[in-house]
Amino acid sequence: MPISSDPLQFKKNIEPIRDSILSRKETISVAESVTSGLLQTAFSMAPDAEKFYQGGITAYNIGQKVRHLKIEPIHAMECNCVSLKVSAEMATHVCDLFNSDWGIGTTGYVTPTPESENKIFAYFAISYRGKIVVAKSITPKKGNPFAVQVYYATEVLKELYTQLTMGE
Repeated sequence: MPISSDPLQFKKNIEPIRDSILSRKETISVAESVTSGLLQTAFSMAPDAEKFYQGGITAYNIGQKVRHLKIEPIHAMECNCVSLKVSAEMATHVCDLFNSDWGIGTTGYVTPTPESENKIFAYFAISYRGKIVVAKSITPKKGNPFAVQVYYATEVLKELYTQLTMGE
């Protein structure tokens, strides 16, 4: 698999994804919370990004997720905006916001909190043309918050690459 788990290869991980999306003549957009713009940075740094990357949004709190990404507020308040459902809503609605074929939504925790029962984990979802194609949880090994964010983003990119290349 061309997607590396090495955080130093994070930028290079986007190139096979870019190639696949370009060959399909499709586009992608990103809605991030827990990854805090890392996916947006990776996509924007890819050569020819303007040909496939529509844009992204980092919505870090419930108010912004409800306002910009149409997250269902009652459920979001019950789970502190961290659930498979929230990540799926983010992935689906970012496609509407940016008019893209593919969408990614990420939410979770990089440090233990009372709301997370002192655990670190994340949820992500990938949508394609309005339908969720994958929604998963990620549990990292312990690490500093930035290393955890990079781990989450890399795992999302691996899954996106898998979805893009299924059936090839």
